[in-house]
Amino acid sequence: MTNSDNLSGAAPLESTTDQPGSAPAGTDDVVIGLDIGGTKTRGVRFEGGKPVADESVGSANVQNVSREQAAAHLAELFAKIGRGPVARVYAGAGGIDTEEDAAALAALIEPNAPGARITVVHDSRLLLAAGGASTGVAVIAGTGSAAWGTNGRGEEARAGGWGYLLGDEGSGYWLGREAVRHSLRRMNQGQEPDELTRALLDSCHTDDPNKLIALFHSPDTGRRFWAQQARLVVEAADAGHSVSRGLVDQAGKDLADMAAQVLRQLRLDGPVILGSGLGMNVVRLQDSFRKHLAAAGVSDVRILQQDPVFGVPLLVRGQA
Repeated sequence: MTNSDNLSGAAPLESTTDQPGSAPAGTDDVVIGLDIGGTKTRGVRFEGGKPVADESVGSANVQNVSREQAAAHLAELFAKIGRGPVARVYAGAGGIDTEEDAAALAALIEPNAPGARITVVHDSRLLLAAGGASTGVAVIAGTGSAAWGTNGRGEEARAGGWGYLLGDEGSGYWLGREAVRHSLRRMNQGQEPDELTRALLDSCHTDDPNKLIALFHSPDTGRRFWAQQARLVVEAADAGHSVSRGLVDQAGKDLADMAAQVLRQLRLDGPVILGSGLGMNVVRLQDSFRKHLAAAGVSDVRILQQDPVFGVPLLVRGQA
């Protein structure tokens, strides 16, 4: 994809590198699908389009771990799902914003699948395919957040996906950070910890909201740790905590706004497919997402029913 194809004017969210490879004869139907997230890497070995091995290891995303750790995790994963000759490796990962990003990840994968044709795309591309759509908008709501879409004219557009320092609204990290901010505001106002703050303090093994400041900036915690605290917000919201309900609703609105932006740029009515950890599992977030998209006139909204990596066979066959 070239920048002229990208209606947002930013670096493309789907960047690919295709290394032709020369897999041994008889391996044409062997494909490795990789879904490389901020907390884990999942690999599925497909033979004849059907999954025959499915394993997960630590993250191989170099935005979250060192190149050495990423390489070690990939080696561990390929050892689990079979190192035999393969024809194709199709990998989706967050943070694939340029061709250079894609090429760097392909270089880490290549030693584990010599001779294979390697394709690297942004993980939202897997999500759209796993939803059974060849056009539309995929919205990631997990540790981070992003929206990406494509239409039948070959145009693509994106919203968000800038990473936790610049955005990630509606993500697990965003909800975790907002729980910390809520707790610190109450402390500054001289208020006692409420149920969300008490849950957060228990999870962080401290009894003083003031200690959250140093903990948040500590090298001992990071994006994954704070994203995991999103469950506390969801649980408090389900228990009736009004601030938590407002945060989950805002997360749904932010994700819906990203999706609506991409739809407008691509001149599409839908579908919009919501996926990843929060998106697939938090009903309250799904309801908010649908509500805000309905207010924008968007009715074709779907929740992903299978993990994104299972979109790989469709992508390989050119059906998505």
